[in-house]
Amino acid sequence: MSAILETDGLVKEFGGLTATDHVNLSIEQGELLSLIGPNGAGKSTLINLITRMLEETEGDIRFEGESIVDLEPHEVVQRGIGKSFQTASIFPDLSVEENANIASLGAEHGSFRFNFLTHRNSYPEVEKRTLSMLDAVGLRDQRDVRAADLPYGDKRRLEIGIALASEPSLLLMDEPTAGMSPEETQATVQLIKDLQEDLDLTILLVEHDMEIVFSISDRIAVLNRGSIIAEGPPAEVQGDPSVQEAYLGGVEL
Repeated sequence: MSAILETDGLVKEFGGLTATDHVNLSIEQGELLSLIGPNGAGKSTLINLITRMLEETEGDIRFEGESIVDLEPHEVVQRGIGKSFQTASIFPDLSVEENANIASLGAEHGSFRFNFLTHRNSYPEVEKRTLSMLDAVGLRDQRDVRAADLPYGDKRRLEIGIALASEPSLLLMDEPTAGMSPEETQATVQLIKDLQEDLDLTILLVEHDMEIVFSISDRIAVLNRGSIIAEGPPAEVQGDPSVQEAYLGGVEL
């Protein structure tokens, strides 16, 4: 396999605080890599650097072999990197389909430099993308439902669907099961597995639930105080004493 995303000596400093400290991370095409670590380890900062919500202090980020550090966030999305957020970012008063349409329009036309007076049905590719996205997350039958009226788990599914609107090659998922019931969590984990297999997605997952992480990941990278302290298959990382010390004060994971 070849790397779809690589970070090279990635540093982010906030004043005197080093949030990421020369991070070298490689994500292979088609794999699910989980990023774990204690609170404050630098996980969110690293995700925000990759999506270009933050500017690096030094280092490089390469996606499909090309540097993306000079790109704007919307250009990164159009290049093929999607992100689902920790809290659902949807339009609550719009329907499921309307939410999906807005995401699809943005993915198709970037910064919306097109005629808003033209009816959306004149964009057949957008409509096709919308329905495909809703099918992928199992919400096509609920497309007329007001987003605010969806159960919490379905709101998160819609948010994942919005991230899929750009048809990304790499999907970043930030705490996708946060706040979910056990049943919703189980359904979301299955959805992630299905997306990886059916859409041939590469996934970078940030997740606090270690049971999920160790059951779903191809590889795991562990951040602590801004640096990667371990990386490898789940069983290898789970038995690493430095990970146990950093993550749970020496208690076995």
